[in-house]
Amino acid sequence: MSARQPTIYIVDDDEQVRESIQLLMESVGLAVESYGSAQDYLDHFRPDQHGCLILDVRMRGMSGLELQARLQEVPSHPPIVMISAHGDVPMAVRALQAGALDFLEKPFNAQALLDSVHRAMQQDALRRGEASRLAEIKERIARLTPREAEVMRRVVDGQRNKVIASEMNITQSTVEVHRARVMEKMAAKTLSELMRMLVTLEICEGKGP
Repeated sequence: MSARQPTIYIVDDDEQVRESIQLLMESVGLAVESYGSAQDYLDHFRPDQHGCLILDVRMRGMSGLELQARLQEVPSHPPIVMISAHGDVPMAVRALQAGALDFLEKPFNAQALLDSVHRAMQQDALRRGEASRLAEIKERIARLTPREAEVMRRVVDGQRNKVIASEMNITQSTVEVHRARVMEKMAAKTLSELMRMLVTLEICEGKGP
């Protein structure tokens, strides 16, 4: 199965529960992978997994909450929908505060689970789309020479070509050549488009407002 195909990952040590959820997901055309333990899921985990993780809180060995904590250490993982036959308010709060999208108590309504899964898949698609966009911007920046990168920074800061040339000790025509190459390598049609790319990158990396 392709790692890039949106998939529902079911992690529950109760075989009947796994089979029931799998049949429900497959009935609406969703791809499914199921695991009987948190460790089994980790053994098969791939950072590029798309979709949703349906995770039981209480399991033999590593618990769902412990798996959730482990996944927080990796750059990317599917959004989590927590399920439990013994859920209580403190446990639900802990799971949600740690980033779970939803918390459902067994026996749960089939439509409620499907709704949570679809929300998780939508969130995953949006997040991964943004991550792909940021990776593309970084890749374009990496193609710039050090001097082109310096010119880009100064242009975005609002410096005129004459000032850039003076401070970098190069000619204005050389600045213009560098600017043209920056726009080409960054695939930016306008200066405002270039600025939006860099602002987006800085905000997402925690360097901006």
